[in-house]
Amino acid sequence: MSRRAAPRVAVVVAVLTLVAAVLGFIVTLALNAFVFDEFDAYGEVPIPGTGSIELPAGEVTVSFHTVTAGQPTSGFPIPAISINIESPDGAADPVVTESIGATTTINSDTHAPVWVVQVAEAGTYRIATDGDMGGYINPRLAFGYGSSYGWLLWLCGGLAALGALLLIVALLWSARAAKAARPLES
Repeated sequence: MSRRAAPRVAVVVAVLTLVAAVLGFIVTLALNAFVFDEFDAYGEVPIPGTGSIELPAGEVTVSFHTVTAGQPTSGFPIPAISINIESPDGAADPVVTESIGATTTINSDTHAPVWVVQVAEAGTYRIATDGDMGGYINPRLAFGYGSSYGWLLWLCGGLAALGALLLIVALLWSARAAKAARPLES
């Protein structure tokens, strides 16, 4: 390989790394939002209303779920909602922590995480909800879980940073190699 070919190969490898990382980030972001997110995996309870839901032991995400007219263009307002979770006989009360997350809207179907519930023991839990839902279409609380592949976004972001750094180094190397003195051919 000539002295000028190696920097060119480095530039091509850096560009391909950067492109793969950006495409991976976009694909991972879409998959996490639309495929891997099971925000309503365990069921839903209308607001206001009551219902019984079978919850597993561990972390459960509670999301506000409604239908919207069109696509929300700015921050989606989450109304004041109250929730009461009654444990099955003999089970410890679940711990509810407020954790408002990003809103996801697909075809006028909008959901946003509101709480994270730590369930000590799997079982059927009685859920009671309340709140002023004027203006919301079919509001309910959905019980499920988020994507467990959030780490892929960090991996793709790190790969993009590495690709950008490699590209800068490869371009500097290529510029130096182009300026280097070469013997005259006779």
